[in-house]
Amino acid sequence: MPISCKNARCLYEALKACDIKLIAALPETWLVPLLNSIDDDPEMTFIQVAKEEEGVGIAAGAYLAGVRSALIVQNHGFLAAINPIVSLAFLYKIPLLLLISYRGSSGETDPWQTQGGLKTEPVLRALNIPYSLLTSPADAQRTLADTQTLAHAALQPVAVLLTRQLLWEE
Repeated sequence: MPISCKNARCLYEALKACDIKLIAALPETWLVPLLNSIDDDPEMTFIQVAKEEEGVGIAAGAYLAGVRSALIVQNHGFLAAINPIVSLAFLYKIPLLLLISYRGSSGETDPWQTQGGLKTEPVLRALNIPYSLLTSPADAQRTLADTQTLAHAALQPVAVLLTRQLLWEE
């Protein structure tokens, strides 16, 4: 799988520019280069979770402690974390920055990824979670900054879908 280390580095730099200090994530193939950069940074805390739901709680706790954070998951992980997103982040008005690898979307070759990909955007819309599709590394810093600003202004979860065009080298 041709994962783009260069584009992962752009994402990492965009997170740094947003002053994100804590990342909760459940690693998956498309995210490995990004998560390795975060883990190697002594100024960032990387918490590898066993279940995506844990990441929602960790990010919420970071917000309450005044630490900027993000939850990085695959779209199937986002779908698995709906309960704490609704019952914690929405209920208590916690800005939650979600970076979601958009598996199963256009161009997907793995049949087991397609159903999650087909459900991701409809579920985001049903939950009224604003989201952006990130396809170009040139847009990473602006998209993450704008999304983070919206999360804090609206006091709710927001998402950036990390597309195949961004995370893969073609």
